[in-house]
Amino acid sequence: MSTCSVVSRDLDEPVPGTAPVARTWLLLEQPGPWGAKALTASHLDPALGRALDAAAKGTGVRVALIRRPGRHADQGAPAERRVYAAHTVPSDVWLHGATIEDPRRLLDLDFAALGRGDRRTFDSVLGGAPHPGDPLALVCTNGKRDRCCALLGRPLAAELAASGADGVWEVTHLGGHRFSPTVLVLPHGYVYGRVQAHVVKEILHGAREGRIAVEGCRGNSAWERPGQAAELALRSAVDEDAAQALTVVRTDGAAPRWEVTLAHSDGRRWRVTVVQGASQPPRPESCGASVLGAPARMEVTAVRALSAPAVLAS
Repeated sequence: MSTCSVVSRDLDEPVPGTAPVARTWLLLEQPGPWGAKALTASHLDPALGRALDAAAKGTGVRVALIRRPGRHADQGAPAERRVYAAHTVPSDVWLHGATIEDPRRLLDLDFAALGRGDRRTFDSVLGGAPHPGDPLALVCTNGKRDRCCALLGRPLAAELAASGADGVWEVTHLGGHRFSPTVLVLPHGYVYGRVQAHVVKEILHGAREGRIAVEGCRGNSAWERPGQAAELALRSAVDEDAAQALTVVRTDGAAPRWEVTLAHSDGRRWRVTVVQGASQPPRPESCGASVLGAPARMEVTAVRALSAPAVLAS
């Protein structure tokens, strides 16, 4: 039987505008197996998982669990855990890390401040500091959420780790199982789908130099999905790969049509029209789906440069 990722690939479903939305990522190391809803179905205290989920709600922070690639037998509670926070909004991108013994300390964070990009709460509460190493490659491997993430994600994470790539972790749910294997690259927050190990290595090489790849990119998690699609289309149109060059200034409209205004760090602006369509024919949106669906797809229909008077009028 075909998996949802095979069907999506065979139907050539576009990936832009499908990334999860999070201005700030908070990542907690949690070895061992993960259930479908990993924050409350892992070896992490489920009461703590529920509390973290509640604390993050509405703040722009997304909490996820991470673990090193490899076997995930029960090794008991780790003496120390690695924690990362990453803010992904261009012009204020940062990635900080810390090592903690008690994960309950995360509840002392000011989640609203973290969502706004204030790193001081992470540093003061957890003893955090800027991450000195290479960009992080977080591969979704949560097979209990969808089997494609395990079948395709775990071999990718293992291959990347075996190749000596630094900063490789497995991560819980990134959404879009049908685009497996999916990878989140931090600090810039771009998410990729249907990637192979050699492609991820190229993406990480570019990320070290402050560049992003458009091919296979699902979008920047800092933006809502129309903004994700608009930014990637504009990057292709103007051949721009600098990670922090473009910012979504505003998004007007509502489904199924938006006008997205983007600004370049050099002062140029554009307005991009994004239309939401439905993917046809119906297909499984995940391997566990009991019915076929027509997932939304973001289609860019126009990219217009704004003159100075138009910018002022807007």
